[in-house]
Amino acid sequence: MNGKTRTPNTYVILFALILLCAVATWLLPGGHYEKGADGALSFVPAESVPQTWQVFSALYEGFKLQAGIIAFILIVGGAFWVLNETDAVSYGIRGFIARAGKYDRWVLVSVALLFSLAGAVFGMSEETIPFVGIVVPLVVSLGYDAVTGLLIVYVAANIGFSAAFLNPFTVGIAQEMAGLPLFSGMGYRIFCWALLTAALIGFVLWYAGRVRTNPAGMCPERGSRGLSDPDPTEAERPDGAVSTRAQRWILLILGATVVALILGATLWHWYITEISALFLAMGIVCGAVAGFRPGRIAEAFVAGAKDILSAALVVGLASGAVVILQDGAVMDSILHGLESGLGESGRTGALSMMYGIQTVINLLIPSATAKAAITVPVMAPFSDMIGLSRQACVLAFQFGDGFTNMLTPTSGVLIAALAMAKVSYTEWVSFAWKYVLVLILAGFILLLPTVLFPLAGF
Repeated sequence: MNGKTRTPNTYVILFALILLCAVATWLLPGGHYEKGADGALSFVPAESVPQTWQVFSALYEGFKLQAGIIAFILIVGGAFWVLNETDAVSYGIRGFIARAGKYDRWVLVSVALLFSLAGAVFGMSEETIPFVGIVVPLVVSLGYDAVTGLLIVYVAANIGFSAAFLNPFTVGIAQEMAGLPLFSGMGYRIFCWALLTAALIGFVLWYAGRVRTNPAGMCPERGSRGLSDPDPTEAERPDGAVSTRAQRWILLILGATVVALILGATLWHWYITEISALFLAMGIVCGAVAGFRPGRIAEAFVAGAKDILSAALVVGLASGAVVILQDGAVMDSILHGLESGLGESGRTGALSMMYGIQTVINLLIPSATAKAAITVPVMAPFSDMIGLSRQACVLAFQFGDGFTNMLTPTSGVLIAALAMAKVSYTEWVSFAWKYVLVLILAGFILLLPTVLFPLAGF
């Protein structure tokens, strides 16, 4: 051992949570809610059912409980891996940056907007890591510093992820677990995303102006690596690479997929079955356009499913904790306790505490899917009891899940992005902590209208 403190593995944390839930079935009184003739719910005490060996069957039971969502995660992950194999998204972003290079301020704004939109629509997160290595040298060559590059790539994608309106891995999963129509309440989410993104752009321009007056910036001489040619000729491309013409068609297919997703979710009420089929079709078509043989498409799909399997396992394990509480007959007792405690603080106070709980949990478990599986099944029915919208519960989950990812050392994406930019974690925290606190406060302010005003879809 090197003496450094190691962060507990996510699976260890979740299994410890299952054990804690099992202990709770021995200590807490049991009970359940019953619906009366008037439709009102009333809590009825009952005997608890202490759980023992069930801690080992919890993973299987959790998979059964969330089978649809787990299949959805694997299919979407596989489809996006096929898309990434074509290098079309990387080609499009590099080309966009290079062609707009002489308009430096517009480059900063446009790139930040692009990555924020990618986070809001597709949940771009890990995918930002290689782009940090592309964008940082560019902004340094324009007279800025590495932190500017991190702001317009990593932070922008994180803002979009936190205030997402079409992200299947946060909004889609959380709404499915809350029993809400998929991607419903999109109007207010788009407003939140636009406001937070505009604020980020303002912050980027302010910070970039400071760097221009002090060229050393916070982290001088970062990113001296050269940029790849965004539009190489066929002769310059390595063997087996996808042609630029094919990549352009793939980008068009990707755009058509986004349009279909928006129309399907808003007009035809598509659910995870239809959206899974849409992304699977996109992956196959993109692979075919890239010239991949059927075997290579299948291999890429399987590689993507393997890559995201950890998220699927997390969903199953986290849902297993919920199963333990349900089978132990203490889930409704916990809800009743929350109702009695948080409910006394009013809807605004209860929503604030929900948001705070999500924010704290995120410091330990950065995985959005894990937190959704753990918290949403508990908080959604609790929202009903105190008169809160389930959409407000999901929005509190989104904000609580996203903002602190920019500080927590348990976030692998953050650590990798900092490594790509050659910015130390200490340097980053000293720079970013005030901004993250402002974001947390902004999230609370944006949650208030869900309680104080009637909002369409909420």
